[in-house]
Amino acid sequence: MITKLNENIQKIETSLIRRFNDMAREKKAELFLTLGEPAFDTPDCVKQACIRALDENKTHYGPNTGIKELREKVAAFEKAKNNLNYTPDEVMITNGSTEALCCALFTMLQPGDEVIIPTPAFLLYEMIISYAGAKAVFMDMSDNDFQISKQMLDEYVTDKTKAIILTSPNNPSGTIFNADTLQNVYDKVKGKDIFVICDECYNQLVYTEKQPKSFCHFEDLKDQIIVCQSFSKPYAMTGWRLGYMLAPTYIIEHAQKAHQFMTVSAVTFIQYAGMQALDFDVSEFTQIYRRRRDYAYDRLIKMGMDVIKPDGTFYIFPSIKKYGMTSMEFCSRLLEEQKTVIIPGIAFGAEGNVRLSFAVDDDTLEKALDRLEVFVKGLEK
Repeated sequence: MITKLNENIQKIETSLIRRFNDMAREKKAELFLTLGEPAFDTPDCVKQACIRALDENKTHYGPNTGIKELREKVAAFEKAKNNLNYTPDEVMITNGSTEALCCALFTMLQPGDEVIIPTPAFLLYEMIISYAGAKAVFMDMSDNDFQISKQMLDEYVTDKTKAIILTSPNNPSGTIFNADTLQNVYDKVKGKDIFVICDECYNQLVYTEKQPKSFCHFEDLKDQIIVCQSFSKPYAMTGWRLGYMLAPTYIIEHAQKAHQFMTVSAVTFIQYAGMQALDFDVSEFTQIYRRRRDYAYDRLIKMGMDVIKPDGTFYIFPSIKKYGMTSMEFCSRLLEEQKTVIIPGIAFGAEGNVRLSFAVDDDTLEKALDRLEVFVKGLEK
């Protein structure tokens, strides 16, 4: 057996979220509030667009950065929906937002660089950074209502900082960064050689009355901003693996090299489905998620759990600190005693919390929360 493998890949662990979910299945768990997997099926209009593309033999190699029609559609969509000014040449179509993140980080990072990850966070970021030979630096937001203060940035930003990753709405907390957070980051990176990577994959799943401001709206920092976006969450297209990057052309020029040699291009006929998805109104999905959010929040409050009401995503992230156990112990006992599965906060760099997904159907959500309530009440005796 050959043992001289890449040291960086050997150091990386597989996703704790997936591992815990798989372990729960082996233990015959019955109710899962785990993965960020919409219970909805992909809209029929999107599937039909894919079928048409196949019937029209759109099955050949496409341009590395994506078919022109979709890049034009993305640029127009971002202008109309989010008031972001990007040309089609500043759009690269990728195999999900994960690949967009890989391309962004591989393009900018060198050994010795540091990337700040405000936690709690989806720790996929850490794995990509580590594989690139750089260092992930975790900045804990849990004692500041999941917002970023000036003091935090002063403590964590150094001469080695190459980038800061902002995920808003946040996975797992569902928090949206407020104006103070955005301004604090702006003030810290302006005039410095620091990129801001905006992971915006949940920005259509928002429950506030007014669309929140994104860091992407700081037009004078556009040369430092990279946006990574996904079709998976808003359009129930997780299995399609389609996403895109928005960035200045000087970044796209080099990021597309990483993209080209990793995957060549996104699947051609799926890109035509993506064009149709951008015309789909997700408000019905969002209203259902909002109702489930309200239901889950009210149930957790009535159980006596400490929790911040999420403003976006389909996750809620209650604290378990008062129960005197680790998040892994809490979730493992819930699995063993109630055959119900949620994700330990440690999987997001946030010990003391657990993540519940309310992307599931209503019946599953109600039954799982019933069992969680029984479990929590038992801890209080």
